[in-house]
Amino acid sequence: MFSSKLPAMASRSFTSSAANSAKVAVLGAAGGIGQPLSLLCKLSPYVTELSCYDVVGTPGVAADISHVPTASKTQGSLPDPDAGAWPTGSEGGLKAALTGADVVVIPAGVPRKPGMTRDDLFNTNASIVQTLVEGCAEHCPNAVLAIISNPVNSTVPIAAEVLKAKGVFDPKKVCGVTTLDVCRANTFMGEHMGKDPKDLDVTVIGGHAGITILPLLSQTGATMTDEEREALTVRIQFGGDEVVQAKAGAGSATLSMAYAGYVFTENVLKAMAGEKDIVMPAYVQSDLTDAEFFASPCRFGKDGVEEVLGFGELTEYEQGWFDKMIPELKAQIQKGKDFAAN
Repeated sequence: MFSSKLPAMASRSFTSSAANSAKVAVLGAAGGIGQPLSLLCKLSPYVTELSCYDVVGTPGVAADISHVPTASKTQGSLPDPDAGAWPTGSEGGLKAALTGADVVVIPAGVPRKPGMTRDDLFNTNASIVQTLVEGCAEHCPNAVLAIISNPVNSTVPIAAEVLKAKGVFDPKKVCGVTTLDVCRANTFMGEHMGKDPKDLDVTVIGGHAGITILPLLSQTGATMTDEEREALTVRIQFGGDEVVQAKAGAGSATLSMAYAGYVFTENVLKAMAGEKDIVMPAYVQSDLTDAEFFASPCRFGKDGVEEVLGFGELTEYEQGWFDKMIPELKAQIQKGKDFAAN
């Protein structure tokens, strides 16, 4: 069962499963998501090596994080191998950042600003993801990719096409991180139901943008009016806008996204370490619907996604949203595939 609850961190008594060697690379580690995400990964007993990569600032970020007293080693790289790295004198560049990585988390790209949709970010972030995934194909083709860079509905298909062109695509290892949608659903439903959000596990399916996000609130057993159901559904779908507007041009949902990315990453590592029943949502290649990629609960194992799970029955209300979502999701997937083909 997936839980958005923060796992115990910085434990002084490491479990045997947590003692497995695991390298996590964060690409975009100096950004608004990347810095707190890297810090949280440094606190995880499942991470033995943390590799921070970005176009600027990563030696400093890595040096700062390296002072946090946990057992994992920290390394910071810039694109130019000769431009400096952390530790001082170590090898830099994308190759050094990625070689030996078990999980690569990609939050790199430009953030949303007021009035922007995730789709507005496409041209810039699509190129960034394409370049970084080409590096993954060359230097860590067996790593699980956890893609945060928006628009996820399009950047995940771009990653898949890049890996296919390189002959190293494995659908079990290419994931869009939709964990934040579940975190928001649990939080907002917890408020509505008067419950602790950590005791909830709302299933959220579809994609990771606007109406492609479909929370299955009927499966929570909560009592609500039609108006409350509509308000909660829309708030979950457009929770990112709520943060963008509140930050008034100063950024997007960076801290909550970093938390969600960390929860996803640590659960992937737990599954790799042999822990059982690791089920959480992910946007992956799927045959559950007409959309080639779809977010639903997935069971994770040592090699990534072990099984794409179904999502149960939809109410008439949810089916209405589902029918609106699929054409939009398919168009965003195709946009990513078309970009990769050019």
